[in-house]
Amino acid sequence: MLAVGVVGGTGYTGAELLRLLVMHPEVSLKYVTSRSESGNRVADLFPNLRGFTDICFTEPELETLSECDVVFFATPNGTAMKMVPALVENRVRVIDLAADFRLKDASVWKQWYGMDHACIDVLAEAVYGLPEINREAIKTARVVANPGCYPTATTLGFLPLIEQGLIDDQRLIVDAKSGVSGAGRGASVATLQAESAENFKPYAVDGHRHLPEIRQTLSDVVSHEVGLTFVPHLLPMIRGIETSLYARLKTDEAVDLHQLYVDRYSAEPFVDILDQGVMPETRSVKGANTCRISIFRPQQCDTVVVSSVIDNLVKGAAGQAVQNMNIMFEFDEALGLKQVALLP
Repeated sequence: MLAVGVVGGTGYTGAELLRLLVMHPEVSLKYVTSRSESGNRVADLFPNLRGFTDICFTEPELETLSECDVVFFATPNGTAMKMVPALVENRVRVIDLAADFRLKDASVWKQWYGMDHACIDVLAEAVYGLPEINREAIKTARVVANPGCYPTATTLGFLPLIEQGLIDDQRLIVDAKSGVSGAGRGASVATLQAESAENFKPYAVDGHRHLPEIRQTLSDVVSHEVGLTFVPHLLPMIRGIETSLYARLKTDEAVDLHQLYVDRYSAEPFVDILDQGVMPETRSVKGANTCRISIFRPQQCDTVVVSSVIDNLVKGAAGQAVQNMNIMFEFDEALGLKQVALLP
């Protein structure tokens, strides 16, 4: 059994991570930390966990966390990088669900997150935890940077086209929509029910923090810089992401785009390519670690449209983190992640 610690278990991502971990047959949940909830039972804050764990929140202490085989960080950006070097030194493997280790360039990190990086040496060795492109590196990683939700849906949607060089990668367009849980559990006027219900709006059009992450990931695939316009929107629902991806084909030749995607993801346990003409729905992945994708070529013109849906809290966060843990410790990659999506 793996001894597992969770730092920052009070947000939506932390709650989802705990839901998955308490049901994982190879996990022994040893520590869940929170300074504000220390001493209180986890199941009192999250009553859905009642009967599944009696653990109490504790202070995030290096000494106790060093007893774990793996520690997950479900903390605000900038927190993990202050603790990770000491944990790695104590042979604890780390999966960070925040953005501390996603951007390889420390100056880019500072530009987008407004702070100096605290451990550039660890940043250099961290592995970007998207299994569909980095599975082999994840196996031996000491630190895994769990991808963001928008980058997961976007990268998986574009990946087969990018890899095969079929599209103009200097004019990629991402039209993304997320449920309000993506904004976190902290109180915010913008996510009050009276503000978000019956409303639909774009935000961060001039620049979202996930933009450099998406650019970096796709650029690494093609070994040159890509051009990307990324516009996120807030949907009046709790969880789920849909990304509509637009690109221009570079070839006039007849290419079976659907079969391209089927072939690329045939061995991937958590990517589902829908039948031709079937539209993805966010409700079809609610609570599941699945990315569902459809690809279209409207009117057989040179524009290709890809629709990709995930649950932002599962494949977009906690589920992908558990998937990475399974890979790191040589479990069946789908262990603990075979939940059927919740419907309705």
